[in-house]
Amino acid sequence: MPCMADKRFSLTNQYAIILRLMAKKVRVRFAPSPTGGLHLGGVRTVLYNYLFAKQQGGDFILRIEDTDQSRYVPGAEEYIYQTLEWCGLQPDESPKHGGNVGPYRQSERKELYRKYAEQLVEKGVAYYAFDTAGELDEMRIRLRTETNPTPQYDHTVRMQMRNSLVLAKDEVDTLLQNGTPHVIRIKMPEGETVSFTDAIRGEVSFETATVDDKVLLKADGMPTYHLAVVVDDHLMEITHAFRGEEWLPSAPVHVLVWRHLFGEEAMPQWAHLPLILGPSGKLSKRDGAKYGFPVFAMNWNDSKTGELTEGFKEKGFLPEAFVNLLAMLGWNDGTEQELFSLEELVQRFSIEKVHRGGAKFDYDKAKWFNHEWIKKVPVEALMPQVKAVLAEHGVQVTDDAYLSNVIALVKDRCTLLPDFWEHSAFFFKAPVEYDTIAVKAKWNEEKKAFFHSYNKALYSVSSWDAATLETVFKSLAETAAIKPGELQLPFRIMLVGGKFGPTVFNIAEVLGKKETISRIDAALNQFKDLR
Repeated sequence: MPCMADKRFSLTNQYAIILRLMAKKVRVRFAPSPTGGLHLGGVRTVLYNYLFAKQQGGDFILRIEDTDQSRYVPGAEEYIYQTLEWCGLQPDESPKHGGNVGPYRQSERKELYRKYAEQLVEKGVAYYAFDTAGELDEMRIRLRTETNPTPQYDHTVRMQMRNSLVLAKDEVDTLLQNGTPHVIRIKMPEGETVSFTDAIRGEVSFETATVDDKVLLKADGMPTYHLAVVVDDHLMEITHAFRGEEWLPSAPVHVLVWRHLFGEEAMPQWAHLPLILGPSGKLSKRDGAKYGFPVFAMNWNDSKTGELTEGFKEKGFLPEAFVNLLAMLGWNDGTEQELFSLEELVQRFSIEKVHRGGAKFDYDKAKWFNHEWIKKVPVEALMPQVKAVLAEHGVQVTDDAYLSNVIALVKDRCTLLPDFWEHSAFFFKAPVEYDTIAVKAKWNEEKKAFFHSYNKALYSVSSWDAATLETVFKSLAETAAIKPGELQLPFRIMLVGGKFGPTVFNIAEVLGKKETISRIDAALNQFKDLR
């Protein structure tokens, strides 16, 4: 486990690294594996990288880490592109967008890695390991104890195994010449302290004796993450590496590989982002299934169950709200402000203000962000999404001006995009059922006569707006000696079918003269038998 503020680390060297980074153009990267859907923490990592790069006038690179072909999921890479596109976080360089330091898929860079792994072997800081899967299993069983139930391949074990540290050189050469399957492992030193400065956590130190000899190059020639991340970050000139804190235990391996291959001064500035927590600790896969992932435009399937997984997009979140809520999961700018556009986040973001502790994801708070953004964005920006919601219910909108009026009237009532159907369906389909129970209790001939008079008066209204409709309504109510409040409920039910919706005169204004009169006539016909 890491410890903080080890004084054996040279602060002079660290200041030199910082000064060097300040002189170079900022380049950050997000390097996902195409093995499934992106979770909240992954997209937040993208966001923080993107914000930092854009604020510094730098580049944001997307690199696909697909070296583990056994876990590769077809379509996952395209899903990653669509997720970032939906969030508005487009990379400057990627397999799809091109760039000067490609290829941007690790599987296409395979030939690069062995050279660097061999360099480490030549320096004596890595070694060939010829152990078979059976021999590794036997070791784990043989060395298992109550205090060490899962023995690791480390400094206490390596000299008992079949590797180039144990075998004679000529035997090693023969095995290599014969193409005997093998891996290359890092030789973790004993009794050393590996330290580096994390932009969020400050000085972090590790005792090397607690870290096992990680595999750097696999038997198929593909690198593991531990080698590939260092080589690729170096060749792609990455200046800052922001990633999840789950990679913190691997940091000493990466620091040592950096030192041995390129020198410590070449290492990027690290920042390990805190976990996003669910209701009972770390946000689990079960929580992810409940709360969704950012985008599932491809009808993403769970690779294990085959079930369709509903994402934030399908739940009805706006990308602006999703990005906003992600930014606030572990960061704030020191003010009370909670609503930020992407442009504002670029201006205000600071990696030093990211919290060390895990941030708890609150789905109700996420919905609050979405509600606020639905209220905030212009009507025109909502029209494509609302059209799609209506189309799902069989309503094809051809009159954009009419839809614009509807959205303006109901959007403050909607939390998620599907809510637009609940709050606006009656603008597109006249009610076929009415809450007659709510009307019946106080319905009488006088009220029936009022609505016949009101409907007749509406034919003569020349200025069809809510204020005029209300004035006529109240004037006739006064003439009929009926309180307007007793008439507005049945009027609402006539127009929408129930006790819901915006101000009734605003509804009538949007519906228009012909439709309003028609709905009053239809409702009066339904109410004729009420007693």
